Amino acid sequence: MANNFQGAHDFQVDKLKINVTNISSSSSGVGLKELESRIAAGAMHDSAERCDAPKCHPDTRVAVQDDLYDWIMDGEGDSEHPKKIKWVTGPAGTGKTAVMGSLSERCKAGGVLAATFFFASWSASIGRRRKTSFVTTIAHQLARYHPDLREEISKAIEANSDIFDKNLHTQMKILVLVPLQEIARRPDAPGFQGVIIIDGLDECEAEQYHDTTTAGSKSKLLAPRTNDQDQLEILEVLQAASSDPSFPFHILVASRPERVFREFFSPTNSPDPFAQKLDLHEDYNADFDIALFLGVKFQRLGRRHNLPQSWPPPEVIRILVENASGQFIYAATVIRFLDTGHREPLQALLKAVLKMEANTTSNPLEHLDALYGHILESSPDPPYSVRWIYAIDLLSLFKGTSAFNVNMLLQRDAESNEAEHLLGNLHSLIQIPPPGGQESTKYRFYHKSLLDFLEDPSRSRGLYVENKEVKAFIWDQFIRVCASEFDFASVFVVPSLTP
Repeated sequence: MANNFQGAHDFQVDKLKINVTNISSSSSGVGLKELESRIAAGAMHDSAERCDAPKCHPDTRVAVQDDLYDWIMDGEGDSEHPKKIKWVTGPAGTGKTAVMGSLSERCKAGGVLAATFFFASWSASIGRRRKTSFVTTIAHQLARYHPDLREEISKAIEANSDIFDKNLHTQMKILVLVPLQEIARRPDAPGFQGVIIIDGLDECEAEQYHDTTTAGSKSKLLAPRTNDQDQLEILEVLQAASSDPSFPFHILVASRPERVFREFFSPTNSPDPFAQKLDLHEDYNADFDIALFLGVKFQRLGRRHNLPQSWPPPEVIRILVENASGQFIYAATVIRFLDTGHREPLQALLKAVLKMEANTTSNPLEHLDALYGHILESSPDPPYSVRWIYAIDLLSLFKGTSAFNVNMLLQRDAESNEAEHLLGNLHSLIQIPPPGGQESTKYRFYHKSLLDFLEDPSRSRGLYVENKEVKAFIWDQFIRVCASEFDFASVFVVPSLTP
């Protein structure tokens, strides 16, 4: 302050009143900016990365969405021990992500969406594939939606500058529970209500750690963690948070019924589980919704191809619904197959679908497997196309791998259009960018069940390719490109893959 009067003279001060405001305001902006830099932005339900994410077709899955929304709003009514966590499960293709996406939009419109996190094993963003940004992304959304929490979360970051290097339990305590506890102590504490929605937790990959205490400049990899360990860690963090009296939110966790989730949510030694379970396959009959979906899509296709309104006959939809076995992904793939511009007439394509023979087993995915196999076999070189699919999946995990980059690496002739030759009939399985937009967009798989199919030799049979063969294929392509005159390094950094 002395500098403000430097050089002043011949003045008299009778009364001096100085109002000092915190010129730097609070460092809340700094703390929240640091928090924002640690989130997985693509994991939020309305992110740009999820612009093409599946949603429930209008008027479908209404019952399950209503039940979940009622639980969010009312809990379990007069239950003496209400459950704050609900596990939504079901096999691949039953529409879990679509239900969670549509429910998120509904909760946001109703003002009861606290936070969302959509894991995705295919994402190039590490934050969506691992646990690292899970708690920070939840805290960021709580701060965004609730001004009172924003202030307390900012204070917590200022008081714990190393919080982003702590484990998930500590992060949840400092960034979420402590701020909630501080607000709960206020005489005029606001009442929070809402839901935290987590989808695809079974797709969370394990974070690996290195021992940095080893003498010398090189650190060594500690005993590798499994995906189950990190998934269980997140589940335990959520359970601990839900049991805190100051935690007001419901939690929805959607995943496949993998063992780690079955054992966590339905422990054999607990007669009263702490969470509710909702099975999309067992608790809800999806046949009506699938029939409605197919009916609307067939009407649209019929109008486009100038077919009579009686096409297809009701018997066709009944057969397709039966073949779907509750798997929405089957119905969606059938429609994409019919709608991808094959040279054959629409009626011939539908007839081919109906003639596909499935194995006479109890596997509910047998018709989906037959459909996947038929579509892949329509490629001019099915085994080579499968190698491309695997390579696209591996390379998509690295930033900068646009469709153009992938093509430049994999196609045997830089001037050819091998990608269209191999993948041209697979548009119902893979979202393929148009030729003019391949430099800035990526290949996308419509559903993870395609890779599940290819990775299981009992399902894919003659199309099965071992992982080591795929890595060797990528290396061969990389060596070929390095030996050519094309400056591939300027557009793509090849990941470390050991054949």
